[in-house]
Amino acid sequence: MRPDPVTPNPIPRDRAKRIAARVETWFAKNARDLPWRTSPRDPWMSLLSEILAQQTQISRVAERIPALFSTFPSPTHLAHAPEQSILALWSGLGYYSRARNLHKSAQMIRDSFDGNVPSAVDDLLKLPGVGRYTAGAIASMVFNQRAPIVDGNVRRVIMRIEGADLDPANKATDQYAWAQSQRLVNACTSPALFNEGLMELGALICTPRAPKCAQCPLSRSCRARRANLQDQIPAPKKPAARKAIHHAAVIVTDAAGKILAEQRPARGLWANLWQAPTLESAERAPTPRQITAELGVRKLKPAGHFLFKTTHRDVHFHIYSAHPAEPSPGTPRGEFLSPEAIAAKPLATPHRRILLEIAPATARP
Repeated sequence: MRPDPVTPNPIPRDRAKRIAARVETWFAKNARDLPWRTSPRDPWMSLLSEILAQQTQISRVAERIPALFSTFPSPTHLAHAPEQSILALWSGLGYYSRARNLHKSAQMIRDSFDGNVPSAVDDLLKLPGVGRYTAGAIASMVFNQRAPIVDGNVRRVIMRIEGADLDPANKATDQYAWAQSQRLVNACTSPALFNEGLMELGALICTPRAPKCAQCPLSRSCRARRANLQDQIPAPKKPAARKAIHHAAVIVTDAAGKILAEQRPARGLWANLWQAPTLESAERAPTPRQITAELGVRKLKPAGHFLFKTTHRDVHFHIYSAHPAEPSPGTPRGEFLSPEAIAAKPLATPHRRILLEIAPATARP
């Protein structure tokens, strides 16, 4: 029988010191070798890695960060770059608003902070796309300040070690986690070592499912484990409602092998990225007649269908090959580009698949 939830109390300082010391010792021996974990830490590379890691697995961040840092080795380099070149390097990583905010942040760092990543939490919070967690991560892990951090991994570790059986969707739970994180970082020896160690512990050991308690440096201090609740704390969040939308994409190839492509609108899903000419519908798949009328194409032929899932949407792609309509103002939509030129454009994963994988197999000049 599951016991009544523990009423969470502030972590006593002696207990906080023991927890912090064990995390620091464990992390010093078990830290993964990642490109941004240099000694000393490069503030700009660290900021790049934190922005990338907001919605991307660490393994993918590690793969992509060297090219990103090599192309834009300082905030000033990124600040002066065209947005399209930044989006092109970001292709396939998703959540493209991060790239646009990073561009704005680089410009602010150039203009307001003499080209140097600021060290104070309050200054970091002024940067577009930088929230409380990212500001605390940079301030503590790069500049060794006693700033707290709370992400999903840290919240889970704190709730388990304290046996805090709270609703993770409740705002009070978030406030509790931040308060405990502050007490822990105040008690540690090295904020840089401790905060990154706490994140690493949640990522590798204190995982959402099947936590590796036998390998955990905090196993003897963990109240959830003592109550055999480590698999139940925190309770899983209810999945967000998903919205189905339909995109009818048309592949048109000219006699020279160039493919028709267009840039998406400046706002909304995949803003400013490139795609095959596409007609979108929120309710059902566009009909061939609607596609022909809207996109300026003729002789539609089905070329496949696939589902692409974003965080909150199920995007149904309906693929057609076609001929362009007779020349007339405004049709067909887009411009003919070589596959090499398309590959250099910023492309979301489904559009890369359509233009560079499906299109060559369905070419109809």
